[in-house]
Amino acid sequence: MKRSTLYYLFALAGLIITWIFNAQYLIQGGSVEPAAFFGAAMLTPLTTAITLDVYWSAIVFSIWMLTDAKEKAIPLRWLYIVVCFCIGLAIALPLYLGVREQRKEKARSGTSMSGLTTPV
Repeated sequence: MKRSTLYYLFALAGLIITWIFNAQYLIQGGSVEPAAFFGAAMLTPLTTAITLDVYWSAIVFSIWMLTDAKEKAIPLRWLYIVVCFCIGLAIALPLYLGVREQRKEKARSGTSMSGLTTPV
């Protein structure tokens, strides 16, 4: 299995696994209004630690990804930040890594992203 495919599967799993619980939260009357959302996310010391850990990691990922994507000419860099903070880091990180790896695989096979062969 290609590494990019594995990353895409991780992104899909991240979407399913996290949104099962997000859906439960919303069905039970939870809100995405910031005060209510962060109040629930930081209800106990444990949930506060997990929330801060994830958001700190999302910030670090965003900074690294913007630089990395610019260096590697990966388009739609801001889309990954939107996905990260609106859907989840568990989706954005493996999705970005999948795109990054897919570009590397295409380069190794001698084709550009447009399908044209590249000189060796």
